[in-house]
Amino acid sequence: MTDMTVFKGNGVCAAAAIGKASVFRRKAAAVKREKITDTAKELERVEKAKALATEQLNGIYEKALREVGQSDAEIFEIHIMMLEDEDYNESIKNIIETQQVNAEYAVAVTSDDFAEMFTSMDDTYMQARAADVKDISNRLISCLCGGEADTAASDGKMIVCADDLAPSETVLLDKDRVLAFVTALGSSNSHTAILAGNMDIPAVVGVGEGFLAAVKDGDMLIVDGHTGEVFISPDEQTVRRIEAKQAEDQRRKQLLQELKGKENVTVDGTKIDIFANIGSAESIGAVLANDAGGIGLFRSEFLYLESEDYPTEEQQFAVYRKVLESMEGKKVIIRTLDIGADKQIGYFGLDKEDNPALGLRAIRICLTRPEIFRTQLRALYRASVYGELGIMFPMITSTAEVEKCRAMCDEVKQELKAEGIPFKEDTELGIMIETPAAALISDKLAALVDFFSIGTNDLTQYTLACDRQNAKLEAFVDTHHEAVLRLIEMSAKNAHEHGAWVGICGELAADTALTETFLRMGIDELSVSPPLVLPLRERVRSIDLR
Repeated sequence: MTDMTVFKGNGVCAAAAIGKASVFRRKAAAVKREKITDTAKELERVEKAKALATEQLNGIYEKALREVGQSDAEIFEIHIMMLEDEDYNESIKNIIETQQVNAEYAVAVTSDDFAEMFTSMDDTYMQARAADVKDISNRLISCLCGGEADTAASDGKMIVCADDLAPSETVLLDKDRVLAFVTALGSSNSHTAILAGNMDIPAVVGVGEGFLAAVKDGDMLIVDGHTGEVFISPDEQTVRRIEAKQAEDQRRKQLLQELKGKENVTVDGTKIDIFANIGSAESIGAVLANDAGGIGLFRSEFLYLESEDYPTEEQQFAVYRKVLESMEGKKVIIRTLDIGADKQIGYFGLDKEDNPALGLRAIRICLTRPEIFRTQLRALYRASVYGELGIMFPMITSTAEVEKCRAMCDEVKQELKAEGIPFKEDTELGIMIETPAAALISDKLAALVDFFSIGTNDLTQYTLACDRQNAKLEAFVDTHHEAVLRLIEMSAKNAHEHGAWVGICGELAADTALTETFLRMGIDELSVSPPLVLPLRERVRSIDLR
């Protein structure tokens, strides 16, 4: 009997699977560098291959639309657009013309260059875009070679094991035949990981390259999406433990499904809103599937992070409008641009800072570069007529900052009015309470806004003077620290005294050990990641505040 081997990665879907391994072997077309004389013919081949690749992607888009919904299917619309990206195509053309080489080689070199560029970026979201570039490039090379792009297949219900899975390969997995998947590479921020979560396929990504050397077809595997553990040839005790976890998962899932459509109300009748935090329009499907009452935090910076230049007013307007329309009148709080600190974007040209968490970030960038801020505000106000929008400003530390934000909003509204462009005059304005300064003057700030949203991640970081990016400080970060809770309570009290409502959108919102505490403080809304909406509803409905 083979000894059990354990690998550790990042769990994507909080579920477990037990089954046999099917190692996914990609029949990659061998790309050789060939000298050519007719560059025009090679460029023509590229155009024909792009047309075929687009046709294939349209087919995958339709399958994704049926299986994971509009928001996640949009990944493949983005892939189609990436095939037409000017820089990407210019690179292929230049390599063909200047080096007089075959199209396959030019695409492969361009793919490597662009993937390396994304991988070298500090931001994890942008790093994950390397997989998208490789996906479209592999498809293009396959089309140049006259073949279909590879799909994942398995004999019976199997656990797919791969070096990595491209988004298209993930969607082409037959859900009826795939128990789970494990990848040696990849990150939890990739489109593949997002798709796995929304397709409800247990998955663990990034277990390390040694995994594929250790696993072979037919090996018994356990994939634990809760812990990120993968067991090869598990012992009986581990199998029994995971089987018990599966039974509990199923029981919980059935119980939580029964909570759909029910109110977030305590035993004594106290009601609270439970909203969802999302990082892009791609997650709207998950918000609706998990029955969130609205979106408490839409991180608009994803528009900037995935763009090679400042997104235009029209590009932003289209996304904001779509999100608002998709939510069908439910409240959507969109946070204005929040970059800097751990989220860097090259084309912003920000100086390197010794202490970026305390540097030029979020609202400080918007107020010092008003042309960027004005473009976003115009797009937001134009979208306001399509739903129930709230605009939220991050990293506020003074009343002067809020007054400048409000003045900019007034200017934008006057511009739109003069241009005859409709907008909702009474669009709510709010701020993030994520610094001790904001909490301590929350009485003054509450008089200037309609709502507060407390960002507990940064509030804890700044209150306890602990860098949340530094793993060595975990032992010193007490998320239940009395100082943090006092600042939250103070902010809630001051908000209500001045007619503003207050929510929490940081990680503490999902901490069910604190749910009763927050309700007793008078918190009006809790915003969490979509899969945590129903578990939080379950907790709220068990509390009696009498």
